[in-house]
Amino acid sequence: QVPLVESGGGLVQPGGSLTLSCAASGSIFRISSVQGWYRQAPGKERELVAAITRGGSTNYADSVKGRFAISRDSAKNTVYLQMNSLKPEDTAVYYCHAQVAPTNYWGKGTLVTVSS
Repeated sequence: QVPLVESGGGLVQPGGSLTLSCAASGSIFRISSVQGWYRQAPGKERELVAAITRGGSTNYADSVKGRFAISRDSAKNTVYLQMNSLKPEDTAVYYCHAQVAPTNYWGKGTLVTVSS
């Protein structure tokens, strides 16, 4: 069973919005210390986009501050990434991540394409 499953990717025009969802199986999010979203664009390394700790503290990459927001619904075992004012440079495969030390769990990714 895949522990993390992303959804919500797709094609959007510049300036548009998308919301990504990451559904966790079992109690991963309840026991993990941090959950987050990473992305990997073609030819580039995977980078952290946003993270949220068990206590609710959030952290964002400078490139998405003020445009993206990470949130969590513990009752639904789901983490969200609200993406606004999307730019072509936001095009990437977005991966959900959860850390349960010493294990890192990853989803398979969802593609976000920002293009006119």
